Amino acid sequence: MSNKYVIAVSRQYGSGGHEIGRKLAEKLGIKFYDKELLAKISQDSGMSKSLIEYYDEMPSKSFLFSLAMDAYPMSFTEVPINQKVFQAQVETIKKIADEGSCVIIGRCADTILSETPNLISVFVHADMDSKIARVKERDGLSEDKARDVIIRTDKKRASFYNYYSLDKRWGEVQSYDIAINSGKLGIDNSVEFLYQYVKLRNLA
Repeated sequence: MSNKYVIAVSRQYGSGGHEIGRKLAEKLGIKFYDKELLAKISQDSGMSKSLIEYYDEMPSKSFLFSLAMDAYPMSFTEVPINQKVFQAQVETIKKIADEGSCVIIGRCADTILSETPNLISVFVHADMDSKIARVKERDGLSEDKARDVIIRTDKKRASFYNYYSLDKRWGEVQSYDIAINSGKLGIDNSVEFLYQYVKLRNLA
């Protein structure tokens, strides 16, 4: 098949979403973007890569702050830097989606590309014990520290997603085409499951 498609993967921390997305891209023979996206955003926008990394998936200001900004519009030079970074992210994500089929990890790609034909949105989750075990092994953390990092990171991701996605909520099944429990299936079976889904959609 020659259809162009994008797989946007949202994921809980420690669920293996990055690895699943990378292996799926390899299996499908398409491009993969996670941290690689940050360098491209920097290149496209002219902003420093360190600045892009600092604001990567960072929650925006509060809802009250947003209301205040609506009431008192600012010039672009006064727009908060995290908003500028997000706008640069939007432009780069749309650009790479237009270039060809790919897998994009996180960064509200499913919302940014909601009007894109052949978009597949995926949420990867797992039980806490599975996530802790993965983070402990990968990052060399204690169980308590791993749990703390998981909770804090997922709270940050949810805040970021919920702020920019408006009518969707991070982790809620109706926000995605597929929600997959990697704790039950494992990494490779999760990849195969998603691969077969793409095939059933007649996209690959």
